[in-house]
Amino acid sequence: MEWFSLGLNSLTIISQSILHIAFSGHIFDKKTKVWYFVIYLFLLCIIEKICIQFSFSEIPAIGLEIIVLYGINRFMFRNRHFVSLVAAILAIYIFQLSFGMINSVEAMIFSSLIGKPQLYPLLLSATLIAITICIFCYILILKVLSLKEDKSYSKQLLFPTLFFFSLELYILQTSYHHLFYVFSLEEFIKHIILLFLQGLGLGTLIYILHSFQIQGFFTSLMQIVQLQKTYIVEAKMRYEQTRSFRHDIKNHLCILNGLLNVKKVEEAKRYLKKLKITSTSLSFSYQTGNPVIDILLDEKLTFAKMNGIVTEVSLLSPNICRIDNFDLCVIFSNALDNAVNACRFVEGKKSIHIFGEQQGDFYRLEFKNTCCSKSPLLMGIGLSNIKSVAKKYHGTILIDNTNQYFCLNVLLNISLPSDSSSNQNS
Repeated sequence: MEWFSLGLNSLTIISQSILHIAFSGHIFDKKTKVWYFVIYLFLLCIIEKICIQFSFSEIPAIGLEIIVLYGINRFMFRNRHFVSLVAAILAIYIFQLSFGMINSVEAMIFSSLIGKPQLYPLLLSATLIAITICIFCYILILKVLSLKEDKSYSKQLLFPTLFFFSLELYILQTSYHHLFYVFSLEEFIKHIILLFLQGLGLGTLIYILHSFQIQGFFTSLMQIVQLQKTYIVEAKMRYEQTRSFRHDIKNHLCILNGLLNVKKVEEAKRYLKKLKITSTSLSFSYQTGNPVIDILLDEKLTFAKMNGIVTEVSLLSPNICRIDNFDLCVIFSNALDNAVNACRFVEGKKSIHIFGEQQGDFYRLEFKNTCCSKSPLLMGIGLSNIKSVAKKYHGTILIDNTNQYFCLNVLLNISLPSDSSSNQNS
């Protein structure tokens, strides 16, 4: 029995190490390395050894596990404080919950098998089932939650996650500290209720996580809508200014003509210079054929130049474009914000190159900027929004992050209606 317990315990620790590191990597959308797992496994073994040596209860052991996993999330995956802590508590809670649910079943069924040889394969099967439940729960959570950015709701997630974790810890400590009980109807009903409560706790937590994810999506959407409203207001303002300038152009020409007739050439030059300054202020720095893109480029790249970033634009809107201005706003605002932000961490020459051309039925956009070679690639909410727009137009995005350059290619099919248009037509 002692060798069997040692083997079962080793299987649990190894599985715990693999699942915790894999879960952290996926929830942060970052690459996991083998040595992350090796270090974490080594530290878990030390914690296990310390707890056995000093006869610690499970609560200090789990507390140490949270600290270790938090450290890996914080310093190896290089995430911020709160998201690292939330991910650590969430990973350990799900693992403890999975074994807690199986403990409920074990307490109801296995009590009559103590001392019998059938107990060993059943305990091994129960452990494997608990690991399978854990994997399923991790996949379920990864579908409704992503912590690849330090989003505004990450701090709000800490307390509900901590509450469910503490509740599960209390159940394990009070009800399953000694696994097997003498069978009675009262104990049987008790464990059924505990199993139900643990399942209900998991469902409630997933619902809360999903709600926070939706809240973050709508916050991002509202920001984009507000940006587009700003661009539309600015476009209208420039249109009115241009209209007023055109209305007065005849008067300006008459004044120039009068100055030249009386041979006041220097005054005519000064007057013409003022007209040139006025006309320049009314036009955009970049002429792509689309006013939304023109305003975006003018605003974002003016800010980039103020930060010492060299900009180059070779971009024309396609002749027949079924891309909604709102979607163009999503692509350009997110891509340019990411490019400017990446350039700010670069020492030396900084540059942003924007290229766009029509290739048959497709329209290709390329955003290329200098970046710090040490900075990891993050699929943040900006890139996720761009990817969603590309998918809407039956296209895709391609990312290349090599040789101190970050290059984003966006491919959009302009010959087909977007998915949302198709749904509306149907």
